[in-house]
Parts: sequence; C-alpha cells; structure tokens
Amino acid sequence: MFSDIQEDTQALPLIKVAGLRSGDPEIVASVAQEIGMACETFGFFRICDHGISLNLIESVYLAAEEFFALSDDVKMACYIGDSPNHRGYVPFTEKGDYPDEVNRSYEAFDLGLDLPADDPDFLAGNRILGPNNWPALAGFRETVGRYYDEVAALGRLICSALEMYLGLPEGAMTRHMTKPISQLRLLHYVRKATVTDTKSVNMGAHTDYECLTLLHTRNKGLQVMLQDNTWIDVPVDPSALVVNIGDMMEAWTNGRLQSTPHRVLNLRPERFSLPYFVAANHDTLIEPFPELVPKGTVPKYEPFLAGAHLERMLIRDFPYLKVLIAKQARSSAADTADFHVDNPFETRLKSSN
Repeated sequence: MFSDIQEDTQALPLIKVAGLRSGDPEIVASVAQEIGMACETFGFFRICDHGISLNLIESVYLAAEEFFALSDDVKMACYIGDSPNHRGYVPFTEKGDYPDEVNRSYEAFDLGLDLPADDPDFLAGNRILGPNNWPALAGFRETVGRYYDEVAALGRLICSALEMYLGLPEGAMTRHMTKPISQLRLLHYVRKATVTDTKSVNMGAHTDYECLTLLHTRNKGLQVMLQDNTWIDVPVDPSALVVNIGDMMEAWTNGRLQSTPHRVLNLRPERFSLPYFVAANHDTLIEPFPELVPKGTVPKYEPFLAGAHLERMLIRDFPYLKVLIAKQARSSAADTADFHVDNPFETRLKSSN
C-alpha cells in the first residue's frame, strides 16, 4: 500500500511570505508568483516568515493539550452534537465515512468565526454560523481566538496573492470572505496500544472542502498526493505552515488549481495539529471565474453554494449530523446506514486505487 511513497521530503517548496506585506508591488508580485507556481505544481507548499508568533502557536498547543487531558465527562459538556451550529468537542467515536481509516483514533475541538448569539444567520437556524462552544478553561478562549483571527488574516493574504497570480480582479476571492464559514480544528491523534502497523492510516485520504488549508504541525505523519498521484511525506518545521488547495478553490479556478488529497499515518503514539480552513461566505456561489474559462469552452464545474457544499461534506464526516437529518425527515436513526455522501472533488483518489 505504501510502496509508492517518495522519501525526498525537500520536494515541497518553502516560501517566505513576509514580502506580501511589504507594500512593494514588485516584491508582492514575486512572492505571489512563487505561491501560484507551487499551487499548480504540487497543490501543497510551505510558508515561513508568516508573521504569526511561534509563542502564540505554542500557547495554542498548550491550550489544546490541557483541554484534551480533561475527563470525557468534562469534554462532552462541549460536545459538538449538542451545538446548534457545529462547534465544540469531537470525541473519538465520531467517525466519518473513510474506508481506508483502518486504525482511526483522534479527537478534535472545532470552532469558527465567533459570532454573537443575536447574529441574524444564527437566529435563522444556520447550521455552521454563530457563537463558539468554548470550554470553561482559563485563557483558552483568548489564546485560541487570537490564533483564529491571525491565521484567518494570513489566509486572506494568501488568497489575495492567488488573485494576482491568476490575473483576477483584486478582491475576486476575498470580497466573499467577510463572514466566512472558515473553521479551525485542534486535532489530537492517539495511536491505539493494539496498533502494531505504525504506517496504518489514522485519518483517511480526503480533500479539504474549502479554499485553502493552513496547517501547523509539530509531528510527522502527514502525507500528500502529488499531481502524478504518488504520495509524499510532508516535512515538519515548527516555524512553517503547510498550505494546500481545497475544493472551493478548484472550482473557482476551473481546475487550474486542484484540491489535493492527503492522509495521516499512525507514526507516533500521539500527535497534535492545527488546521485552519479558509472558506468563503455561506451564501457565496462558487463557480469558475470567467477569466479562467478559455474562450469558446464551457466551465468544467457546475455552480454550488459554499455553505451547501461544506454542510453536505460534514454530514459525511459526522454521524450525529446524519442522525439529526434523519430525525428532521421524520425517519429513524437506523435509516442513516444507507446515507452515503461522495465528494466529487476526490475522483483522483478513486482513480489511483
């Protein structure tokens, strides 16, 4: 299964992105060119000099470690299934439909743009917008919330660079990110004591559903699929963030940038990571930008709403949502067994098997 893994971990570019904030048009254009070329060539790349304090990142890890060390009863007080807008604790038992997750064992804490309780979208029943479901830990909300704000600003900056690289009007993407459905996950992987195959899959191969993902990790285990459908190990550098293309970006760019499959292996007894998913606003219509559809051709992708795509994929990933949908349809929870959801952006995974 893993005979096609490439060991040359220096293949993924490491790009200094401080120049995007320089105000110098030539420097900005040069960095944007590096980012765009990396996106087209690999779909994944790494960034450094990104402006987020490494002390802040370490503080987020400490907050995550403190939370995940709590008893199950305390963590379940923030259970995501009890939240009306998909925020909070994801237990080990909340498993999605990934057939290659032979030894899946991870828990998470999910949060998003922290909106007030009187937000009109939240009051109207939006499934993924609203206030966060914060735990009662001193400093957790302040630390993790600050990181969310800073990584969100960085994500928009990378999107601005891609607008430039692709020849799109300024703000073509970012003007649709004023109230985004972007999520931050605090992930805690634990290799079961019974697992002897340390190269077995913990998180199954998948694409991310949004525009970009900005990931910080301190441990090996992440693998990505290159454009030739071979897998490569992602090197670990605590000073860098790993960036990859998601489904919304693939559709927006008419396939010029491809959503990149990736997976996580059981290389360590314990692993933490911090993925932030850069997304558009809930009601943004995602369709190929006209500038990226060659004259005389039709777009390769049908339009879809950003929120609808994310919600559909979350139903695949979270059994509690399947049960909820079934109940809303006045059906029994048992009927969810046949509730299978496919992601059309994961066709490369099927063709590579």
